[in-house]
Amino acid sequence: MSPKRIVRPDLSRPGSSRIEWRAQVPATLEAIDRFCRAFQHWSADTCANLDSFSTELVLREALTNSVIHGCAENRRKRVSCVLRVKPGRLIIVIRDAGKGFDWRSAWNRRSSVADTHGRGIEILKRYASSVRFNSTGNSVMLIKQF
Repeated sequence: MSPKRIVRPDLSRPGSSRIEWRAQVPATLEAIDRFCRAFQHWSADTCANLDSFSTELVLREALTNSVIHGCAENRRKRVSCVLRVKPGRLIIVIRDAGKGFDWRSAWNRRSSVADTHGRGIEILKRYASSVRFNSTGNSVMLIKQF
C-alpha cells in the first residue's frame, strides 16, 4: 500500500500544483495501521508543516469508524481514502460502502468520562479544521490547515 503520488496542475492557481494520494484500504484494523505508517512518510515529504499527531489522529479515527461501522471489519471490503494537499491545507476524504449513520443527531452529543465509545465526532471536531459528512453519513471530508 505504498503511496501513489499524483501531481496535477491546479488550474485555478497559476504556477501551483496539487498533490494527491488515492488509496483503497482493506477493511481491517491492521490495514489502518499500515496505511497510517505510510501516511507518516508521505506527509513528511508533502506537507512538512502539518501537525502530524492531530492529523494522524483524525485520519485514524475516520478510517476506524469506516472499517468497524461501515464495513463490519470485512476484509473483502475496502474503504476509499483520498488525501489532497493544497496550499496551507490537507483535505482528507474517507468513504465506505456502508449504509451510513445519522451524524446530525450525534453532532452535538457530549461524551461522559465513562463512555467507551461514541467519541469520534468530538475527536474530529476538536482536531480537524473542518468536518463535513455527506447526507447519508458514509463519507466524511476533513480539512487540516497548516
